[in-house]
Amino acid sequence: MKPLSGMRVLDFSRVLAGPHCGRMLADLGADVVKIEPTTGDVLRTGRPRRNSISTSFTHQNLGKRNVSIEIRDPKGLDIAHALCDKADVIVENFRPGTMAKMGLGYERLSKSNPGLVFASISGYGQDGVWRDRRAYAMLVQAEMGYMEGDARYSGRALSQEPYAHGDLYAGTQCCVGILAALLQRNTSGKGGTVDVDMAESLLFMNESATPQASGLAESLPLPMTGSPTFQTADGHYVCVAFDPAERGVFAKYVKAMATPEMAKDTRFESREARIEHRSQLLKVLQEWAQGFKSAQEFEAHLARFGLASGVVRSVAEVATLEWAHERGAFVNVSDRGDGQLKVPNTPWKFSAGQSGGQGVASYRGEDNRDVLRDWLAMPDAKIKSLESEGILSYRCPSGKR
Repeated sequence: MKPLSGMRVLDFSRVLAGPHCGRMLADLGADVVKIEPTTGDVLRTGRPRRNSISTSFTHQNLGKRNVSIEIRDPKGLDIAHALCDKADVIVENFRPGTMAKMGLGYERLSKSNPGLVFASISGYGQDGVWRDRRAYAMLVQAEMGYMEGDARYSGRALSQEPYAHGDLYAGTQCCVGILAALLQRNTSGKGGTVDVDMAESLLFMNESATPQASGLAESLPLPMTGSPTFQTADGHYVCVAFDPAERGVFAKYVKAMATPEMAKDTRFESREARIEHRSQLLKVLQEWAQGFKSAQEFEAHLARFGLASGVVRSVAEVATLEWAHERGAFVNVSDRGDGQLKVPNTPWKFSAGQSGGQGVASYRGEDNRDVLRDWLAMPDAKIKSLESEGILSYRCPSGKR
């Protein structure tokens, strides 16, 4: 049994932050139903695609059932209310106040479902002067120090990372908040709201935020290479942990290279000198690394002298590793055709339960009938009538429904 088996979740969210939270809850065993508008989630338009489903959509919505409702119609809103009355958790990531304007705010829903946990993800929070600002991960990351920090520590020009940390961090923190609220409900008998925002999630997950915010870090320190990367003779790259200019790390390199004279070189005899002549130090280390036939040989030698390292790999390469197979780091799921997709699995391993990705990514409205029968005991005739009126919508390839 999975930890959240029997838990019912309605996922009203779109794109990334909320859907990521919902995927986590589904992997933990909850019955997660994605409530999708008749216009569809924009993440469905992403590429690459397989059998009319975006792989990004599959990643974030695996294992969820899908109901597509025209909530702007009073009949559709009634269905949404009926589903909310049966839910343990609601997840949404609209701009603050949007759910209330739709007639689905916590104040209204909690009157008939006092045990409801209502979780909201936004850019800057449900209150405060930035409450109504439009928010996207790349903008919040720029505002919360990630872009500036990367440029300052790398010595590179300001640039945007290709990863949506703001969305995924907020989705993860929202899942934590939901689990805490459910645990509290066990003792109080009451639900409540969970308010998580991208901005605070980014600050909370930034391990260098405290010294900077406290005025204990220089505003513009010297550029740092951090952990350098070296190429071995076979063309592979190996990242070696920590800055070689630091005293303890440099001493390990000297021993690993069997070059005690390097410590007496005026360019490298002190930390300050090594920072000043960093490019020359890295050149010496790169020439040494080229003497190893393979990345594996280089890593083994580094390990003997206490230098931790890792081979630079693509995700495609990671998916072929024995480690990934042993740990179940990827799960094979149907691509809704005759093939499969490798989707990153959840990292939790339980001694007394299970977790992990399973099922498929549903087409829009694919599970209308099953969910309305399961949750509301709605007769088939009623469902067909709602479909003919356009209150319930579905878009499935021929033969998929």
